[in-house]
Amino acid sequence: MPAWVAPLAATLLMQAVASALCQTLPVIAPLLTAEAGLAPESIGPLTAVTAAGTVLFLLFGGAILARFGPVRALQIGIAIALAGLLLTGFGTPFALIAASLLLGIGYGPTPPAGSRILAATAPPRHRTLIFSVKQAGAPLGGSLAGLLAAPIAAAWGWFTAVLLVSAGAAVALLAIQPLRARLDAARERSRAVSLTALLGRGNLAAPFRALRVDRMLLPLSLLGLAFAVTQGCLFTFCVSWLVEVHGLGLVAAGSVFAVLQGTGIFARILLGWLADRTGQATRNLVWQGYAASLCVVALVALPVGAGLPWLMLLAVLNGGLCASWNGIVMAEIARLAPPDHISDATSGSTLLVFCGYVAGPAGFFALVRASGGWDWPFLLVAAQLALAAGLMGVRLRRPVMPRRVRASP
Repeated sequence: MPAWVAPLAATLLMQAVASALCQTLPVIAPLLTAEAGLAPESIGPLTAVTAAGTVLFLLFGGAILARFGPVRALQIGIAIALAGLLLTGFGTPFALIAASLLLGIGYGPTPPAGSRILAATAPPRHRTLIFSVKQAGAPLGGSLAGLLAAPIAAAWGWFTAVLLVSAGAAVALLAIQPLRARLDAARERSRAVSLTALLGRGNLAAPFRALRVDRMLLPLSLLGLAFAVTQGCLFTFCVSWLVEVHGLGLVAAGSVFAVLQGTGIFARILLGWLADRTGQATRNLVWQGYAASLCVVALVALPVGAGLPWLMLLAVLNGGLCASWNGIVMAEIARLAPPDHISDATSGSTLLVFCGYVAGPAGFFALVRASGGWDWPFLLVAAQLALAAGLMGVRLRRPVMPRRVRASP
């Protein structure tokens, strides 16, 4: 068996579990917000809090990853997210806010730890494909949440669904333990993880400094941010929008959500393979951004009462284009960054991306309240993605200017 298979399996499993833990909240949102006495669109701010928790880890967690190694960091993250999901059992607004924050913090180790493992084990000629397979765990976990959590919540209550997802996460956490000795061998055992070290200027600035080592790292991360706004809004509000606007039941809406997520599994792998074959990963992302924005517009323009088959078709298109960019972006970050900056560059890029997951759902919630409807918020989401793709396209056409070397006196 090739040496990269087990690391890929472990990172794929942890990605799927972390995503399932986080995506269970929007899937059961209609029941959960109703019990807490909140409006259905209130899932937007809660999702923004989750993304903010991930941002917090990416800011402070570099020292934790270096000290304990990527496998232990993944296990710590899943344990924190699991505790957060169980906290929803109190059913109060304060408990939901605290749970959302813990879910985000627990998700935080997944991108940098996974990138560190795969950058050290993936063969270069298949790097983008392998990163995309790992990132396919995100829609896989979300799809499982839609297929399992929604019907269980509808039949036996939302907390039963929470318990089921939590039990699966606990089993997965233990399953990757045998790989720790091998994959965490290079951890910095003497690295300080005290509060002073975590809050130190060097630790906080490292992710941002790493984005300056190559001229394309920051623009690529900003394009990822625009994709994140789109994906975050679709995944956060899909079930609530289908229930409120199209009048679907929770099980039917959960099925559309599962298709939206599940299509991203195959699309991430296919588009990752295509990026390796063409050698034009960033240019492919630009065209994907244009196509994804059109799919969002088509979803919003679908008349009420058009029927479940049309909703499923547009869920396939949106899931395939709006949620399949992550692996390509991470692979390009790992390719462009020097080996000793991969973890920090991934953290910095993911930090910017998760700013989109924070701002997108929070802004969408505000726009729904202000406009009294769902159409304009979705159209603005599509417009910002098309604009970001256009700006990146312009940058790709700009020639790289060689640096001037000063002559010695």
